[in-house]
Amino acid sequence: MEQRKPLTTAKIKKMKMDGVPLAVVTAYDYPSARLAEEAGVDVILVGDSLGNVVLGYDSTLPVTLDDIVYHTRAVVRGAGSTFVVADLPFLTYHGSIDSTMRAVARLMQEGGAKAVKLEGGAEVAPVVEAIVKAGVPVVGHIGLTPQSVHQIGGYRVQGRSSEQAEKLLADAKALEQAGAFAIVVELVTDELAEWLTKQLSITTIGIGAGATCDGQVLVFHDLLQYGPESVPRKFVKTYANLGETIRTGIGEYVKEVKARSFPGPDHTFHMDNDVVQYLYGDKG
Repeated sequence: MEQRKPLTTAKIKKMKMDGVPLAVVTAYDYPSARLAEEAGVDVILVGDSLGNVVLGYDSTLPVTLDDIVYHTRAVVRGAGSTFVVADLPFLTYHGSIDSTMRAVARLMQEGGAKAVKLEGGAEVAPVVEAIVKAGVPVVGHIGLTPQSVHQIGGYRVQGRSSEQAEKLLADAKALEQAGAFAIVVELVTDELAEWLTKQLSITTIGIGAGATCDGQVLVFHDLLQYGPESVPRKFVKTYANLGETIRTGIGEYVKEVKARSFPGPDHTFHMDNDVVQYLYGDKG
């Protein structure tokens, strides 16, 4: 496969200006990242959603900085030509600027990320500004912010009231002013997402936010139905059902092992006859 020219924040901004949508996939390991890059995605996000998707937690809150660093390294090894963004997990950017910078440094130096993402609006704008001043590109995240799910009262669509809409626009503007180059807009009404996209000079990346954002992001495991069966979500489209294929394949393997039909002749190795005779003689 021909190696692509690396994407940069400047190129991402130009894509918005030219009306070229940004295709983003959230992935967590080497093979997923490798496949995503080969498929032509623009950006890979190593999200703290790995807690729900691959670590078996019921939220993103237990995910640690070590977890994100570990998975980011794997993704970067698999997708060396793709722009990789790593999440700052829960409470790693709400203390001192020094502690936040240490977390950012680990994601960039140990993980190999090209940028970091953090949740929140105007309240985290000073943190965004400090990170950007340190030379690190930042992606914001507004709307449904999973790290604050208990505070906002569950996984609900945001921006349905005028008060919510005005707050989200203020948050987006604050992040833009602080220097974020893009913002994830999650589970927000289509009308508000379109309004935000038009009001901002930076890239909006939607998930459950309609088709008018500058880009879209879906989780690798969601768009391919790779994993345990789960409750369908309206904003997710299934492009392939790998989960069903995998379950069927493993089920066939189990049947053949039980029936002793695997391994068969095509999967078995043999000694030369003279070695068999030497080792076992007539006992064989």
